[in-house]
Amino acid sequence: MYFASDNWAGVSPKVGEAIAEAGRGYAAAYGNDDLTLALKARLEAIFEHEVAFFLVPTGTATNSLALSALCPSYGIVLAHEESHVVAEEAGAPEFITQGARLIGLKGAGNKILPATLEAALDRLPPPDWGHPRPSALSVTQASECGTVYGVAELTVLAGAAKARGLGVHMDGARFANAVAALGCTPAEITWKAGVDALSFGLTKNGAFMAEAVVLFDPARAEAVRWRRKRAGHVVSKARFMAAQFLAMLEDGHWLALAGHANAMAAQLSSGFSASGYRLAWPCEANEVFPIVPKALAGQLEAKGAQFHEWPWQAYDGAAPAADETVLRLVASFATRPEDVEAFLGMLRAG
Repeated sequence: MYFASDNWAGVSPKVGEAIAEAGRGYAAAYGNDDLTLALKARLEAIFEHEVAFFLVPTGTATNSLALSALCPSYGIVLAHEESHVVAEEAGAPEFITQGARLIGLKGAGNKILPATLEAALDRLPPPDWGHPRPSALSVTQASECGTVYGVAELTVLAGAAKARGLGVHMDGARFANAVAALGCTPAEITWKAGVDALSFGLTKNGAFMAEAVVLFDPARAEAVRWRRKRAGHVVSKARFMAAQFLAMLEDGHWLALAGHANAMAAQLSSGFSASGYRLAWPCEANEVFPIVPKALAGQLEAKGAQFHEWPWQAYDGAAPAADETVLRLVASFATRPEDVEAFLGMLRAG
């Protein structure tokens, strides 16, 4: 009953086979191998658009480099205050952009409303030479609390950002879960909706180490190429990351894995609701945030369930009662229906 994180899961067998195959023989280094070169065409087919891309080993590097393509050192990035780029990356976006400022915005469900963005921009000083310039909006898809921006919702928000001269970045560490949940195409929820740069993560989705900066305007790529090297994120044997992407993207494997994770989370969510527990946020992807008695959380842990307690300050509603706590349970491609049912059986037993 491993619900602590989708990072705890292993790799899809298909990915493991692809890595093993990539290790046979010799191949050119630093992204000049056949697999990395083939990935460009695969990504362009998936996104229905010309792209520039950069493979990196971590999501933090992906977010930071993607933002550096949109925001200069004297610029401002606006994002949700609970987003990974603001709260969980130890200042890496500021470091890689060489000084850009990040401003956190509030928003229910860890999502930003257009009116909230516009009000924040109105409060900032005019962007003359003496003030930092608002340059980018970063959104997380799916969000840190498992909610998802719909296509129309994101299009309006991105339109508001672009009307004020901002580029739009998407943190897609769980991009596959969002696409699977929405039933849309990757194009519809990225460049067609106004996204300029995507952090495309497959590590949480069943890969071993597969993250990519995807730029829908290849003209932005040159600066990222230099920054990636300077930040120490050029991997010499890039073919092992490219192999993972190719295996995941073949025949919709990435979406099948994400769809399974979402389905397992939906089963968990329904089980909590049926047992009378409220959810901090609706389950829209592969994360579930029930509010339960602390005693019950302890009992579930004692019986072997793995999950995290979540800081209630991040919860949009009224604070949980003194004897309550917010849990975070994350389903993955490897979550088994029988483990979900075993957990729900413990829940029903109290």
